[in-house]
Amino acid sequence: MSRTIDELSTRWLKRNLDSLSEEELHVLQSALDRKPVSRDMNEDLAEQAHFGDRIADAIARIGGSWTFIISFVLFLLVWTVGNVFLLTRDAFDPYPFIFLNLILSMLAALQAPIIMMSQNRQAARDRLDAAHDYEVNLKAEIEIMALHEKLDELRRREILALQTDIAELSAHLKRIDARLGWTASQ
Repeated sequence: MSRTIDELSTRWLKRNLDSLSEEELHVLQSALDRKPVSRDMNEDLAEQAHFGDRIADAIARIGGSWTFIISFVLFLLVWTVGNVFLLTRDAFDPYPFIFLNLILSMLAALQAPIIMMSQNRQAARDRLDAAHDYEVNLKAEIEIMALHEKLDELRRREILALQTDIAELSAHLKRIDARLGWTASQ
């Protein structure tokens, strides 16, 4: 049962070989080789991640957490209470809190692009996951079609065997009828 990718693409995908994507060719080849296409995408992405990528992901993970928000609100409260009530005359950042505004602006200027980098990486991960899901689903469909073909072939063989058995039984019955002298009219 030697099949080619061209034959499988025509039969199962109803398209010629030239119109197939790289992923579809990969899936058809894996079907021919009887190899799985599923793999752990997180391992693949972890191997490709650079040091800066991992730092951006960590900062985005921390910056987008309730722990960060609550701790930052506490920091702002301590800063304002400390400068307004505790340090009164010797406050290092009196009421309009200009130094605090500078710190917040610098934090926002650094944190926003880092979070955007992490979001871009997540979008790339999502695209890879979607492509991988497509490959796995396509492979499952191809395997199901192959199983249907096998079942259809088994059913066809069983029907042919039954037809042969019926013909043999019919011939035996005719011989028995002939020996007993029965006719079809009786």
